[in-house]
Amino acid sequence: DRAAGVRASAVPDVGTGETVVVPGTVAAPGPGPVRTVRVEVEGELPVDPAAVADFVLGTLNHPRSWGRDGAMSFARTDGPADVVVQLASPRTSAELCRPLDTGGTLSCSIDDRAIITHHRWVLAHPDYGDDRTAYRHYVVNHEVGHVLGYGHVPCPGRGVPAPVMMQQTKGLLGCAPNPWPHP
Repeated sequence: DRAAGVRASAVPDVGTGETVVVPGTVAAPGPGPVRTVRVEVEGELPVDPAAVADFVLGTLNHPRSWGRDGAMSFARTDGPADVVVQLASPRTSAELCRPLDTGGTLSCSIDDRAIITHHRWVLAHPDYGDDRTAYRHYVVNHEVGHVLGYGHVPCPGRGVPAPVMMQQTKGLLGCAPNPWPHP
């Protein structure tokens, strides 16, 4: 949990409502086309924003993520970006995700913004068991996948790893949990 910036197991319903950009830049590690990512965290959430940003970038640049085989690479910026990953309280994420009805427990993406609810960042999902880290990889990959232009896909078959663009938070429907675009 610490590697993902989680400082407490309690999930406040709301933070300040103000978004704070995580300062700093990190160069893209790979040779592929570069997508810039800005990470934002709602004020007063019990997280370490720098660790959240490191986790997000580490997920996106993982060999099993979207940049596999040099397809693309992700660089972090605190300025204008191709992709914005925002960690928000349940109430704020529900407001930002409208017109979708997320109830503050589902994440979403709107335009260039992947909005991740702090509820799932801390508690993950029961289908992932105790592996909250894997679920966090999933939610980052899934919501950023939408920003990259990918839509939802169904479970391809019982026992098969769920595609990352399957709505795994709504149930696995016979698939096995999988956080990666390229398992």
